[in-house]
Amino acid sequence: MPPFNYNEHLTIIKSLVRKLFILFSIYGTLLLSCSDNHRSSNIKDTVAIDLDEIRERGKLIAVTDFNSTNYFIYRGEPMGFHFELLKAFTNHLGIDLEIVTENRLDYAFRMLHNGKADILAMGLTVNASRKKEIQFTEPIDETRQVLIQRKPHNWPAMTNSEIERRLIRNHLELSRKIIYAQDGSSHIERLYSLADEIGDSIIVVKVPYESERLIRLVAAGEIDYAVSDENIAQVNATYYPDIDIRTPLSFRQNIAWGLRKNKSDELLKELNQWIRAFRKTPAYALLYAKYFRNSRSSIIVNSSYYTLSTGKVSQWDDMIKDYSESINWDWRLLASLIYQESRFLPDVESRAGAYGLMQVMPSTGEYFGIDITSSPGNNLKAGTRYINWLHSIFDPRIADEKERVKFILASYNAGPGHVFDAMKLAEKNGLDPQKWEGNVAVWLQKKSDPKYYNDTVVKNGYFRGNESIAFVSEILDRYGHYKNILPSSN
Repeated sequence: MPPFNYNEHLTIIKSLVRKLFILFSIYGTLLLSCSDNHRSSNIKDTVAIDLDEIRERGKLIAVTDFNSTNYFIYRGEPMGFHFELLKAFTNHLGIDLEIVTENRLDYAFRMLHNGKADILAMGLTVNASRKKEIQFTEPIDETRQVLIQRKPHNWPAMTNSEIERRLIRNHLELSRKIIYAQDGSSHIERLYSLADEIGDSIIVVKVPYESERLIRLVAAGEIDYAVSDENIAQVNATYYPDIDIRTPLSFRQNIAWGLRKNKSDELLKELNQWIRAFRKTPAYALLYAKYFRNSRSSIIVNSSYYTLSTGKVSQWDDMIKDYSESINWDWRLLASLIYQESRFLPDVESRAGAYGLMQVMPSTGEYFGIDITSSPGNNLKAGTRYINWLHSIFDPRIADEKERVKFILASYNAGPGHVFDAMKLAEKNGLDPQKWEGNVAVWLQKKSDPKYYNDTVVKNGYFRGNESIAFVSEILDRYGHYKNILPSSN
């Protein structure tokens, strides 16, 4: 150990305080630690729910983190490696998927243990300390940890050897460096191990932010060093060419999802069988390439409609927010409806003649005295006027607000007459005419059967209800994704 140098340590402390102040002013509270003990959340499972109960409930609840590879929204569509893997698995099970977002690892682990989620669907490094707390699935990937550092100023004009001399390549050079890593991550453990291996201190700053945000801070010059998994770093290097990611800090390690130790054996068994089979398919190879080897990744992240950085789903967001107030809707719900109808394309026209962002029929526009083709704004005005008219019909009939939205969405697609028929059929056959799933939706679907559309309570005849049922489900599902990532208001 070198002799204590007061001035040198004072310089390090001042630098650390400056960097902490920068991060605190931007992001909030940080956690600083130079201890060599990894802090586990050490929470006991408080629920017992396995695959049978999940199937009975009809949905899998997964907690994941949002970033440019795992889960994000682009041009109004939810995307991401872990998101698409989860969708493939729940499609295999024949159940729905509910995503809960949490980028703080300790919070995510708590959500698993207390039953707010059934699975941790994140890129979790498999290690001994975590095995004491959770069950790991079969690996879904493998990667290693790398150092994130900035290339020297004016590096494009330098030779490779000049650049290399300015970068850390030897672990011994990590001595007394300030390195940032996500609190609770395996990166923290690795840095402590490296400090032991080099026989000197590494100043580890633990922050509650995932690697992608730390990479942005290194690229912006706010901090000098951070740690990331290499697969995440490789994608981010396409956005930030000034960072270097070529210094490994670990050997290759398995990446997996996590389950509770208590009563998750059947879910684990099903997941493991599915993962082993799915990883051998071309679908997995294409999915991996889509998110980790895609030359278009930087185009997506730099787009105005990459929601994580801009908070936008379309060029019409401000207009959608204004019109959503006129119907007392969350603007994200209205945006999801518009995406379903037109993919935010203002001039699209259906074979039936519905036009524009909200696919308004010309007769509807005429009823409200609005030229639906004259502008996107007028199309939105006509669409929301129609929704208000539907509210005037269903507000007195459906007491529960969440249920009422489902009836209005179904009527927007099918027309209220067919929905009224399904309500009457449900009531006649002993089901609840004010509940959608398992009740009115069932009888809307049955309206394609002459046994039911010829029933005396039916006034509007034949209707193929599958499309309307899917319409409601897909809008509400997308609305859930929008709520995960988009702010609720300005």
